[in-house]
Amino acid sequence: MRLYDVRDPEFAAYGRIVTGYDFTGIIGILKEMPIPEQVEYVASLPELEALPVFREFENHFYGQLGAELGYCMGHNDRLNGLEYHRGSEVNIAVTDYIVMIGKLQDLEPGMLYNTEKMEAFYVTAGMAVEFYATTLHYCACHVNEEGYAHATFLPKGTNTALETGFCAVTEEDAYLYAKNKWLIAHPEGGLGKDVPAGLYGPNWTTADLRK
Repeated sequence: MRLYDVRDPEFAAYGRIVTGYDFTGIIGILKEMPIPEQVEYVASLPELEALPVFREFENHFYGQLGAELGYCMGHNDRLNGLEYHRGSEVNIAVTDYIVMIGKLQDLEPGMLYNTEKMEAFYVTAGMAVEFYATTLHYCACHVNEEGYAHATFLPKGTNTALETGFCAVTEEDAYLYAKNKWLIAHPEGGLGKDVPAGLYGPNWTTADLRK
């Protein structure tokens, strides 16, 4: 898989770099947290959402819609699966990391996706990056032994538990893993029987990346 920098023009189809906000307080809080060995995701962290920049971002970037601000951190070096949301995700890099992404438009009938179509991008610490709703993504990959960490803005309620009694109506419903989170597993990804495996092709690792 080809590795680009997130500032390269190839990223324009997937998202953009977000400027105009002061995220130093968010980065400062997360820098004080130890990075675990396994990947840890928290959808909403009150300490982050108490910062003035949270309300500013909610009002302006999300147009006064409710948002949530949490984090994802840990150690990971492979694809394993892909997810998407209805609405943009914005990640604020606390460390450098690599993200492997694809296009929702490339989903095939039956919710199948060929991972040969994916591209990888390097994100530098301090950057805030928007991933469009049409961008398939999953856990970031670390680039050094300390692991990776980033803050995560999403529409409020995303990645929280589904309400009881949800019944599938469409084919896509089978992939609704959490609120506003459609998840497709790679058969070699180890995501468990609850996640349908629709990815085919390589389960990419950072060792496969080429510049």
